[in-house]
Amino acid sequence: VMEPSILLLRACLALLAMPIYLLSFLGIWEPFCKKIFFPFFLEKLSAVHEKKVKKQKQELFRNLPDFKSPSGELKLLEIGTGCGPNFQFYPPGCRVTCSDINPNFQQSLSRSMSKNQHVQYERFLVAAGEDLHQVPSGSVDAVVCTLVLCSVQDVNGTLREVLRVLRP
Repeated sequence: VMEPSILLLRACLALLAMPIYLLSFLGIWEPFCKKIFFPFFLEKLSAVHEKKVKKQKQELFRNLPDFKSPSGELKLLEIGTGCGPNFQFYPPGCRVTCSDINPNFQQSLSRSMSKNQHVQYERFLVAAGEDLHQVPSGSVDAVVCTLVLCSVQDVNGTLREVLRVLRP
């Protein structure tokens, strides 16, 4: 026989989860998460995370200007851009192509771009890291992928794509 307190906790949990079950049953839960909840949550979480890692990222991205092409231009591809927390660390005039598997980040990405006008926004690609066929081989000077390799389907495939798109 179960303890009454366990039964009460189970009932409370079921009651709290009921909206999720209902939305899932109606086929609304996954689109809601991808379009609204996840981008909103990640944008808020990013703000907290960025404050904690600001000095490390400044150091990490400090030498990006060293990768400029012979013409003096720096073309950068960011895989898993999300809401664009790295833009603040990119050098002035840098041309950024953003990619993310979730197209619903574009609204928060626009907010980040307006805060970081020192960067030239090229385009947004809806693409997985393992399949960057929209990016020509040897066309970028640097590739950034922070906090994304843990969520790609194939890390080696993603790294092969990084090597392919980088300028020799």
